Parts: sequence; structure tokens; C-alpha cells
Amino acid sequence: MVALVRIGVARPALAWPAVPPATRFLLAPVFVGLGVWLWFALPWEPSGPAYGVLAAAFVLLAGVRLRWPEGAGLVAGAGACLAAGVLAAGLRAQVVAAPMLAAPYAGPVQGRLVEIDRSQSDALRITLDRVILSGIPPPQTPHRVRVSLQGDGHPALPEPGSTLMLTARLAAPEGPAEPGGFDFRRMAWFDGLGGVGYTRTPVLLVEGPQGAALAVARARMALSAGIRAAIPGDPGAFAAGAMTGDRSGLSREATIALRDSSLTHLLAISGMNMAFLVGFVFVLIRAGLALVPAVALRVSGKKIAALVSIGVAGFYLALSGANVATERAFVMVLVMLVAVLTDRRALTLRSVAIAGLVLLLWKPESLMEAGFQMSFAATVALIAAFRGVEARVWRRRLPRIALPVFTLVLSSVVAGLATAPYVAVSFNRFTDFGLIANLLTVWAMGAVVMPAGALAALLAPFGLAAPALWALGLGSWWILHIAALVAGWEGAVRPIPQPPGWVLPVLTLGALWLAIWPGRARWAGLLAVLAAVALWPTGSRPDLMISRDGRLLGLMGPEGRALSAARGGGFAARSWLENDGDLATQGEAAKRPGFDGPREARRFVIAGRPGVALSGEGALAALPEACAAGGLVVLAARARAAPPGCLLIDLAVLEATGPLALRATPAGLIAQATQDRHRRWTSGPAFPEPLPVEGLFARVQ
Repeated sequence: MVALVRIGVARPALAWPAVPPATRFLLAPVFVGLGVWLWFALPWEPSGPAYGVLAAAFVLLAGVRLRWPEGAGLVAGAGACLAAGVLAAGLRAQVVAAPMLAAPYAGPVQGRLVEIDRSQSDALRITLDRVILSGIPPPQTPHRVRVSLQGDGHPALPEPGSTLMLTARLAAPEGPAEPGGFDFRRMAWFDGLGGVGYTRTPVLLVEGPQGAALAVARARMALSAGIRAAIPGDPGAFAAGAMTGDRSGLSREATIALRDSSLTHLLAISGMNMAFLVGFVFVLIRAGLALVPAVALRVSGKKIAALVSIGVAGFYLALSGANVATERAFVMVLVMLVAVLTDRRALTLRSVAIAGLVLLLWKPESLMEAGFQMSFAATVALIAAFRGVEARVWRRRLPRIALPVFTLVLSSVVAGLATAPYVAVSFNRFTDFGLIANLLTVWAMGAVVMPAGALAALLAPFGLAAPALWALGLGSWWILHIAALVAGWEGAVRPIPQPPGWVLPVLTLGALWLAIWPGRARWAGLLAVLAAVALWPTGSRPDLMISRDGRLLGLMGPEGRALSAARGGGFAARSWLENDGDLATQGEAAKRPGFDGPREARRFVIAGRPGVALSGEGALAALPEACAAGGLVVLAARARAAPPGCLLIDLAVLEATGPLALRATPAGLIAQATQDRHRRWTSGPAFPEPLPVEGLFARVQ
């Protein structure tokens, strides 16, 4: 009987999958990430009691995992990690909660200057905190606003920390331009940005920086200005961007060339820049100590170099403005250097897992950002790839002269392949010659630009920085020259249409399985990756897109999406075309067949049914005649009622639903709303399911 009981107890344990001990910790950030993704995917905002139940479940599951480390305990640990991800995201949303403008604002704006950058349209932008808006009570005033400076009446801006006054038009950050599109409003929520807009009036200085407020930001801008003064033109602006994160001086042409040659990552202060700088400092300190035998024999040069490198990395983080990409790079470098201090192997998947856990629990919203995805994809792929070739290459004594070339080629190929899906989903493009551009420039970034920048900073107090600045400018010129050359080649950029929403998660989980799981079972991950890539083109694009204000429509036609206007609604137009996998500009798309008639009454046909888009002062007066044709009417105004038999989408509908995507089906026109969830960063009712166009107007009314 005892034997039977023992067998009965043992049998269920055999059903649990065997997870190697070394793999268990690597899976923790994966399940935490799944929890974060689940929180963002929810169509509604979890309530306080729901968080309480989840916290109790986390404690219970964590207790089970600690009590029984095998079998069911492993499943409980995975559940605890999922719960931790959801709780971390909910807590973060509560911590960063700040007001957003409830209605458009036009009038005086006062605030403290905290950041200067450039928009996609190449306009100079300023970010202000401590905001004061006329007529808006402090509890309803955004904590931060961002204003684009348009026109020519803007001289050199004062230092960060200065109090400024200007007249601006502001509005709450907009949501996605289409269902499932990039949600700028969500990103702004987590950044504490409650208003964006523009000004055409001069910016007035009210008060200069007080005390030590934003002293690091002032030092950053002063260093950037010094670099640009010593190195004129775009090379100086590139060098300033690489060393300080200030990219406001770079021309639009250079920015586009870097993007189209897949070299933008060299300018972003991310893992590569941080690694190059910290690696140079580490080698410099360790080699310097080794030259003094009395010191080298008594202390660990490696650990001293690691401690100094941590300080340098922290200073570089603060100097560069501490953006999300730099914070992510700092955490990864810190984990690596702590591993050196504790006599552990620095570059391992375990180190990456620790960095991932820290970032996901600290700033869960990072998971939804392209920078986070590309950074960790490249790091995991590089470590897994070099671990795989270590025994086959290094142990077979590859000639030392060939090692740098082999390392450069392999790292560029692996990182390019690992990040390509995330680049394609986020930016809808693939740079065919990106590998060539990276092979020709990465060495210059690591061997010239970053070391020269560090040496210039060390020598500047002694007036000896000129040679280092010359090398810094030369390396920057080379990178920009290669970027312009490669971007100018025919076919340099290949447009990529947006895939179905499930493709990237499946591809990511498959790639992680391939990198983490030991043994032959890992090849199941490759099957998932190949399946996701093969099914990428199966997604379909909407037949008709309508912007939030009803003034811009996009109709899919034989030559691609035709736009109803050549100007206005630039963000929506750019998003629609990019997600279509279309490189045309708004002006080019407006010339395609699909729309005709005057600007105030653009006529089109969708699924054999006539349609008209009405806008301007006479739009309401033209509504009865437009509805008489019995087709679809898009009205950029509010109608009191829809005329009988009219498929009407007016401004009231669009304000409730957000931009609409219409598809022609055998059952008629089906509309999918962008406002399909009710979360903290959204407003108004939610339309979670696609609806017939006939029911939209009635539901909103």
C-alpha cells in the first residue's frame, strides 16, 4: 500500500516538464514581459480590487515556488512572474499619472525649459515643465508640454533651467492614426507629456537658471555647443549627438541619410555607444595600471577599471539626458561591470536576463517601444551566436589578424538579422545595404569617434583637445559620408507592409526559445520564427481610412492608397502610407486616381457605392444633396441628424471613435474604430468590435 501511495504521488510529478536549472532564471523576464504585454493588451483599465486579488495571487504563487522548487513550483513561479509584470505595469501607470489637456488651448504659456530637440519635420522643439496656462487651474494643467518653434523669429535659445514665456496652440497628444497603429498618446502618458503644439511667436526669457537646477542639462548643452563650434557642419552635430545626445543641430538631410542607410543607431546613445565608451575607459584604466608594477602587483586592475567605468557610465547617462535608450544601456553595462567585480562572466544570457528584469519592473512601458525590443533582440542574438561559434572558431585558433574582421562581420550580420523584424514593424522599411553601411562605419564609431570624444573631454581642461577633436570630426565625417553614399544607391530602402498583430509576438517567443532552451528542443523555436516570417504578408489593409477630423481620407486603389488632400493631416497620411508599405509622399499619393471634385466635396467610390467627403464652411448645407445619392458621406462637421438612407460619418462620430478603418465585405461596409479600448490614456466610449457603418451614427447619437 505504501508503495502504491508513493507511486501515486510520484506519477503527477512526471507530468511536469523538466526545465534545466540554468534555464529557469532566463525564463523569468520572459514571463514578466508577457505579464506587461497582457496589461497593455487589456481593453479596460483594471480596478483596485482586481489588483488586490492579483497581488494576493502573486504572494501565493511565489510561496508555492519557494516551498516546492520542482514540478508544480515551476508553473507557480511562471504565474508569479506573469502577475509581477501586470502589477508592475499598473503601479507604473499610477505613479506617472498626470493631467492631459481636456480641450485645445491657445494663449500664453510659461514654463521651465528642460529639453531641446527637433521634430520629424525638422522644426526645433522645446519641452517645458512647471507649466502655467492662462485660465486653466493647476490641478488640470499638464506637468510637461512640448512646443515646436515654427517660423524664423527664434534666436538661440537660453540654457536649460531658464523660465520662458510664449504664445502657443496646444492640444492633448493624439492617439493612433488607425486601429492598431502607433499610439503616441500612450507614450506621452508615460512620459508625463500632457500637451503638444506649436508657436510662431518669439520665445521670451523670463528668468535664467536658478542655482543648481538642471546643472547637468546645462553642462550637456554647453558641451554640445562647444563640439559644434570646434567641428562645423553636420560632422560636428553628429559628434555632439553621439557624445551628449543633443541631435538638434543635425540637418534633415543627414538624418534621412542615417535612417535610409540603417545607421541611425550610431547616433542614438544606446547599448553600442555606451559599450564603446565604457570599453575604451576600461581598457585605458587597466592598461595604465599594468604599466606601474608596484600597483599592478598589489591591486586588481580589472576591478578598479570596472569601478571607474561604472562612474563614467553613470556620468554619461546623466550627461546624455537620461533618455530611455540610454537608461537601458546603462543598466546592461552596470550588470556587466558588477559581474566583473564579483568574478563572474560578464557577457552571458543571465546578465541580459537581470537587465531585462530590472527594466521591465522599473519602466514596464519600455517593452512596447522599438528601442527596447531591438536592443535586447540584438544583445540576446549576439551572445547566443558567439557562444555557438566559440568552440568552432576560437578553440580552433583562428588567426589573430582575422579575429577583428570575423567579429565585425559576424556581429553586424547577427545584430542586423535580429533587429530587422522590429525595424520592419516599427518603421515599415528594410535597408537592403544596411549591412554594408554598418561594416564600413561601426569600426569608426568604436575605434575613432567614442575614444576621441572621451580623450577630448579629458584633455579640454588643459587646452590640449584639438587633436582629439580633429579625430572626432574625421570619424563623424566618415560615418555621414558613408550614410549619404549608401542611402543614395538605387533600392536602398525596401518598404515593408504592416503584418498581422500576432506575427511579432510569435516571432519573439520563438527566437527566445531558440536562444534560451538547451538541446535539440530549441529548434522548435526556429519553426515558430519561420512560420511568423512566412505568414507576414497575409495581413490585409483597410479599403478606406478616415482621419480623426474627417478632413483626410485614404482610399486603396490599383496604384496604392490615394489621399483626398495633398496637405493637412500629415501624421495620419504618413502613418497610413508607411503601414501600407508605400514610400510615396502625401503629395504623390494625392495625385493617384481615386478622388475627384473640388476640395470641399471630394467624391470617390468604395465597393461600388458612391461616397463624398464634405468639408469647409458649406459642408452642412451640402449634406442633403450628398445624401440623396444614397452613398457614404464623411462630414467634417457635426450634423444634428442623418438624413434618411444616408450612411453618415460626421465629426461627432469621429471624435468618439477616433480615426476609422472601413473594409468592404459581402455584408456591407464594416468600420473598425481606433478608440477600441478604455484605458487611463484614452477618453470617451470604447468600440471594441467592428461595426456596420449604418450603426455608427446612431450609436454615437
